[in-house]
Amino acid sequence: MKAVVRRAGRLVDTDIAEVTPGEGQVLVKTLVCGICGSDLHALHHLDHMIALTRRAGGRGNLDSTQDVVFGHEFCAEVLDYGPGCKKTLSPGSKVVSVPAAFGPAGSELVGYSNRFPGGFAERMVLQEALLLEVPNGLDEARAALTEPMAVGAHAVASAPLTPRSVALVIGCGPVGLSVIAALKARGIGPVIASDFSPHRRAAAVALGADEVIDPREHSPHDRWESLDVPATLASFGAATLQGRTVRDAVVFECVGVPGMLQQLIEKSPPTATIIVVGVCMESDTIEPSLAINKQLSLRFVFGYSPGEFAATLHAIAEGYCDVAPLISGTVGRGGVADAFSALSNADECIKLLVNPGLP
Repeated sequence: MKAVVRRAGRLVDTDIAEVTPGEGQVLVKTLVCGICGSDLHALHHLDHMIALTRRAGGRGNLDSTQDVVFGHEFCAEVLDYGPGCKKTLSPGSKVVSVPAAFGPAGSELVGYSNRFPGGFAERMVLQEALLLEVPNGLDEARAALTEPMAVGAHAVASAPLTPRSVALVIGCGPVGLSVIAALKARGIGPVIASDFSPHRRAAAVALGADEVIDPREHSPHDRWESLDVPATLASFGAATLQGRTVRDAVVFECVGVPGMLQQLIEKSPPTATIIVVGVCMESDTIEPSLAINKQLSLRFVFGYSPGEFAATLHAIAEGYCDVAPLISGTVGRGGVADAFSALSNADECIKLLVNPGLP
């Protein structure tokens, strides 16, 4: 079958061996698959990602010297079943899935595995128990965004939000936009979004952000006091002594670059919670004393639960979450390398999708 393969730091459109479903597994045809920011990093720095996974206690059994087929944000069509399946869904059913499958070494991430090719291949093997049928005639492009949107749902579910919370989202790429959508689904407001890109700020508005800020012109942290959030230790102390009820701040870091955590520690208001969603792959430096004096909370989040994944699909299918503003276009296999370049270097693309059935 045809697939776009990561080989020695390059993307190659080539033929790979057919995949066969094992016990409890399903053979599917990939309809469309999103390109994730982690794919962009893994193209050139896969060894680093594997090493960090091992240091964190993960399996880290991916061999970067062998071919890898990326793609974990997918919508697919059921083709056939392996042994021991319940066969609840008929062939032709449109499905999404948490990108995991079970092999001899245990669970593996589809798209970051030498055994289980991801959605940049024409066909994949998925775990039957993890399949979700796409409801309501939802098209495959929007269904494929279930996975990245679930990341935002998990980040928001991990935050100590109250009806009086003010949320600030730093960065309006796919991760930041998924956070905005999840915040508005929870009825949180105001939600302030900050990004340098006019295109991404417009998408933030489309997903429900109450205010968008170009950080070239204004700091998003200038808005705290006007929203009844004490911005400094002095104003926080005064409010405390006066017994004044104030609003709390929750800041979502969705950029993942060195220096951003320190910047947020310096600029966030006292007692704020900083939810770190953006993945910084480099060493970074912070000054804990600043965070201690301001009684800040740092919470790091990753991924999502199967329940959050299912709830996200439901929200998209029922129209509660309009993901169309994220979709910047679709390419065939021959356009994947250019798509990676566009996503790495431009600010007008948000989410590009791959149809591996197209040349």
